[in-house]
Amino acid sequence: MTPEEKLAELGIELPTPIAPVAAYVPAVRTGNLVFISGQGPFKDGQLITGKVGADLSVDEARDAARATCINGLAALKAEIGELSKVTRVVKLLIMVNSAPGFGDQPAVGNGASELLQEVFGDAGKHARSAVGMAELPFGMSVEIEFIFEVS
Repeated sequence: MTPEEKLAELGIELPTPIAPVAAYVPAVRTGNLVFISGQGPFKDGQLITGKVGADLSVDEARDAARATCINGLAALKAEIGELSKVTRVVKLLIMVNSAPGFGDQPAVGNGASELLQEVFGDAGKHARSAVGMAELPFGMSVEIEFIFEVS
């Protein structure tokens, strides 16, 4: 089953990639690596905002991380054409807009990590960092950067 077929089976349709909001590009390919710029949690055209641990629960933030991952996959597909070219998900940097004292960023990041493993199987297992931030652009709840290996 291709990654696109797996996404369809999960009921996920990749959105149109989000246009950059500043002086950067959504993706850069160098050799067999693709770096995806920080993506935010847009779902149904709405940005999911707020501080995790105050405005959003861990479960709500996990959903935001999953939505962010879907946007990252859309940016990747726009760059490489077919997700079946992914040979490995290499690394994620998951940034969580955290309320003071909130320390469960790894649980939030699982929303993205688990989706990548569902879509890519063993090739979706990756290194990652999940860190708390005092603020994120536009008040978004989660931002994720991705590195993929492709053929």
